[in-house]
Amino acid sequence: MAARKPVATQSAGDALIEDIKTSLDQAEKLLREAAQTTGDKADDLRERALGALRQGSAVLAEKQENLMEQGRKVVETTDEYVQSNPWKAVGMAGVAGLLLGALLSRR
Repeated sequence: MAARKPVATQSAGDALIEDIKTSLDQAEKLLREAAQTTGDKADDLRERALGALRQGSAVLAEKQENLMEQGRKVVETTDEYVQSNPWKAVGMAGVAGLLLGALLSRR
């Protein structure tokens, strides 16, 4: 039987959301300050806000790549299991179908 590998939990998604919220909050704050000021200070604030948005975008791209890699690993592991245990996979799919059918027919 194939050994189970740990799968990413919801904490990765929670961390991503917090990173994005932090970057967006920082950018929003800087843009509000820039709207109230003029001259070089406003330009500096806008640049800092754009930097915060770029940072948030970079974090999002990194997290997306990590999640895609984890998804690929799950697919590979599932494929390996099904290839090595085809009848178990068919049985599990059948049981899942029966349970789903039973639940849906009660409505």
